[in-house]
Amino acid sequence: MPLFPLPDPGEGLVEAEIVTWKVKKGDTVTTNDVVVEVETAKSLVELPIPYDGVVRELLVAEGDVVEVGKAIIDIDDGTGAEQPSSTEPATEEAATEAPANEGPTPPDAADSPQPPRPDDLVPQVDDDPAPAPEPPAREANLVGYGPSVGATTRRRRKGSQVETPSAPSDQQEARPRPKAKPPVRKYAKDRGVDLALVAPTGSDDVVTREDIDAYLNAGPTPQATSTQAAQAVGSAEERSQAAFGGPERETRTPVKGVRKMTANAMVESAFSAPHVTEFVTVDVTATMELVERLKADREFADLKVGPLLVLAKALVVALRRHPGVNAVWDGVTGEIVQRHYVNLGIAAATPRGLIVPNIKDADHMDLRALAEAMQELVETARAGRTQPAQMSGGTITITNVGVFGVDTGTPIINPGESAIVCFGAVRRRPWVTTGADGAERIEPRWVTELSMSFDHRLVDGELGSRFLADLAALLHDPARALVWG
Repeated sequence: MPLFPLPDPGEGLVEAEIVTWKVKKGDTVTTNDVVVEVETAKSLVELPIPYDGVVRELLVAEGDVVEVGKAIIDIDDGTGAEQPSSTEPATEEAATEAPANEGPTPPDAADSPQPPRPDDLVPQVDDDPAPAPEPPAREANLVGYGPSVGATTRRRRKGSQVETPSAPSDQQEARPRPKAKPPVRKYAKDRGVDLALVAPTGSDDVVTREDIDAYLNAGPTPQATSTQAAQAVGSAEERSQAAFGGPERETRTPVKGVRKMTANAMVESAFSAPHVTEFVTVDVTATMELVERLKADREFADLKVGPLLVLAKALVVALRRHPGVNAVWDGVTGEIVQRHYVNLGIAAATPRGLIVPNIKDADHMDLRALAEAMQELVETARAGRTQPAQMSGGTITITNVGVFGVDTGTPIINPGESAIVCFGAVRRRPWVTTGADGAERIEPRWVTELSMSFDHRLVDGELGSRFLADLAALLHDPARALVWG
């Protein structure tokens, strides 16, 4: 009965969160079948099983954070080998007995293969931004309630949960909190679905992903309509509570996974590298005209083409003229390391947090190859399949806030790099132009804002300004790339 431990996901990571089990007890598996999806601090990873057999037991639950090397699934391979006693899951009898000098065993001991640590008592929730052109939706799957009347107090440990029901109120009896697993709550939140409006199809009244899909495909049911009507006639207090997600006063969200890695990286960068940010407003009408011609070109027919593609190519050209921006400060050795290659990072907002995968050797790509690489990068990131290696080794980054309708920003440099370019929304604006006769006139033009933050330890004001000015010039007149490239 082999026990399959959580393997090392790479990049020095020591733990991962169980996101979705692909199998259940009693299922038959063969070598290299994917059995579970886990989230590390950098990406989602599917884990294959290394042998054939039948699933005897899932040793950890979805939502648990598991250390590398800990057994997560028990497979019966038909050999009849005994399971090591040191890794056996606690039995019901063990959960009810405890040495006299240690006091009673916690109620969830039967569910956890290891004794809970103090930090295991933090509520486990998801809080992730969703990619959009609209402002990103945020997930707050509450599993820790306050002690208000009619609430259910829960203490969440890894792999277990204790519920203590208090006196129900009339309001809660009329509108009970729908039952769903944390991954399903996140699935609903990402799609803007209120679980209270979804009718569960199972006998246990637990909402599943299939129920959510059916709701989205069919639209609101009569039951949902009546629920909405009941909510509409509620008191102002009830409407306020509904707007903020329920009667609870607060939601605490543990910082973990991709979000934790991003937060630590941004703090490290902000407080270790002296940031300077500069801005420029540029007429990009010629770039937008080029984009339209590329969209009509058969060579780009199967690719998504936009002004971000032109900016990416322009950035590579500008780096050739100002290679000092493509260097990095090595504080350990006291050296400036000049890179002679460009690994172009593209900041991507995903359902699980902000990540910055990069395109390796972007400086050796023509425009079509760069378009293919960018499209693959974005699709992989949104699917949550970006691997750690794809997010390491970047030399410079572009963050595109224009997709959210934002004009500009002051971005924080990605650790290990010296500059980041922020691309704002492209809008039609009145612009002063000069005709061939030298006369000035006001015309509607496509205009955008570019900003760049750079590490002032090695990129001084002159270098940073010249680079940003060249970048703006290339967007104003892409034909300059033929001269400079």
